[in-house]
Amino acid sequence: MAVQLGLSLPQMRQYAIGRDVPDVARAAEETGYQSLWVFERILFPEPATQGLYGIPGLPWPDQYRSVADPLVTLALAAGATRRARLGTSVLVAPLHVPFQLARQLASLDAASGGRVVAGLGTGWSLDEYAAAAVAPFERRGKVLDELIDVCRAVWGPDPVAYEGELTTIAPSEVGPKPKGPLPILLPANSPRALRRLVDRADGWMPVGTGAERLAKQWKRLRELAAERGREEPVQSVLRVNTEHTGAPYEGPDRRPFQGSVAQIVEDLAAHAAVGVAEILIDLQGRARDAEELKDLAAEVYATARAAGV
Repeated sequence: MAVQLGLSLPQMRQYAIGRDVPDVARAAEETGYQSLWVFERILFPEPATQGLYGIPGLPWPDQYRSVADPLVTLALAAGATRRARLGTSVLVAPLHVPFQLARQLASLDAASGGRVVAGLGTGWSLDEYAAAAVAPFERRGKVLDELIDVCRAVWGPDPVAYEGELTTIAPSEVGPKPKGPLPILLPANSPRALRRLVDRADGWMPVGTGAERLAKQWKRLRELAAERGREEPVQSVLRVNTEHTGAPYEGPDRRPFQGSVAQIVEDLAAHAAVGVAEILIDLQGRARDAEELKDLAAEVYATARAAGV
């Protein structure tokens, strides 16, 4: 069975969000993409307190200067599509009030007919935490834990009641409810985060940085799930951030998913062989506008399917 393919929606500053998000979403669904995804960046600090991903000296991409709100973007896509699942990869949990985010996701799921997938993470940007976090950076794991608890409570049957460090919900009716079970996926890497994933989440959202490394991570996660007695399978959605250069990228320093469409598809095939169920492809960064993004997305999809991905 072929791996499922998803596409990132246009959120960056070269796109007219109100026009281009529904347009790209419709085109992607018609092309065959089975899911549509958004990510979250809330500001572009100058100068930055830290480098990209917290790596000293690594510059932030220029495309991050303006990134549309992820839930507004998904709402636009929901109204323009009928079948594609709508996912977040990822929402930075501590930048959201848990109760409010739980209600927003439930409302979006109800409005879209049960198509939402909640990818949640803790983020890394100290500047974003300073601007918007509900708790200090050092408490990010505890905030994610509480947000998961609040989501499960709000999405469950009424009356909803919860008592935590950040959230108190008196016994209440809270609606609308999601149409069905709303999956939570986490991009876990550390031992503690992997345990949280196995014990509390539905699935895993790794980033594609090489098929060999992915295979080791996937094996480790499955072994941990077996050790902790998990019976349900761990869902898997691999995120790949592409750098489409048009022509083939020559040289030994080529990174995974960098270069021509053929090279990107070659990497997709290698990562799909590891056994992940779905691959989310982000093509928006190098595209100049929505028309170029749609054309590139269609070419990647057709080439991938022709190659057996």
